[in-house]
Amino acid sequence: MKIDWAAIGSVIGVSLAVTVGLVALFSLGIAGLSRRERAVAEGDGGGALAVTGAYVCFAACAAAVAYGIHLIMAKG
Repeated sequence: MKIDWAAIGSVIGVSLAVTVGLVALFSLGIAGLSRRERAVAEGDGGGALAVTGAYVCFAACAAAVAYGIHLIMAKG
């Protein structure tokens, strides 16, 4: 049995990059919701762009998770 260390390293690298990307995207969504709440608390009223950006970030996270589940469930 021969272990392909390059393939294992590649999987680890891609997994790490995707994980960091999803965490960053989710954090941007949380920051967008926080900006909206701050705008409402200060009486600015706006924040529609911030909440739209947050929803886009959350939708992208959900799509990435759904794609990952699809890849796991797909029959080779």
